[in-house]
Amino acid sequence: MAEATESKMKIAEFQQAVLGQFRGLNPKEPGSWPLLPRLALFLFVAFAIVVALWFAWLSGSNDELEAEQKKEVALREDYTKKLAQAVNLEVLKKQREQVQQYVTQLEKQLPSKAEMDALLSDINQAGLGRSLNFELFRPGSVSVKEYYAELPITLRVTGRFHDVGSFASDVANLSRIVTLNNISVTPAKDGVLTMEATAKTFRYLDGDEVAAQRKATPGAKKK
Repeated sequence: MAEATESKMKIAEFQQAVLGQFRGLNPKEPGSWPLLPRLALFLFVAFAIVVALWFAWLSGSNDELEAEQKKEVALREDYTKKLAQAVNLEVLKKQREQVQQYVTQLEKQLPSKAEMDALLSDINQAGLGRSLNFELFRPGSVSVKEYYAELPITLRVTGRFHDVGSFASDVANLSRIVTLNNISVTPAKDGVLTMEATAKTFRYLDGDEVAAQRKATPGAKKK
């Protein structure tokens, strides 16, 4: 019993000695503190630094994770689009071929530079074939666009109603593209009509003309 009591007293004295080192500490002068308070302060500061670094690392890792997740979403969307394109590749190829065929057909309806005289003759013959009198047949100046040229022709013809209408229909049905614009029809004597119009025909440019037009046009698209 005496030994147990003595042991308890030593433990109590030890506790009092330890607690005594933490009493009356000057927070402004930690260097003058006893060993245990200084050791406790060191461990606390070290723990605080470790915790701060841990949270900083977690924060950076979280940002990196979010960035990778966004990248994954973008890659999935891109993959889905490319997969859809791959599935429809044959359909797209067929559509492209159809568009090219359509463009080729339209180009065939545009005369070349050498064929313009023949087309003007066809327009004139269409009028004469309907017994119309040409009072005016005057080609205007050529307006050159990026890929084609436009030629206006001022017309004034006289004839009967049905013949004038048939002439307009014949011009529309020519193998080459010809349009009648600014049509004006006025009655004359003995049931004869006078039609004034501007016929516009178009031709495609050859390679040299296209190159020259691109050089002359600022900002022309290059292909």
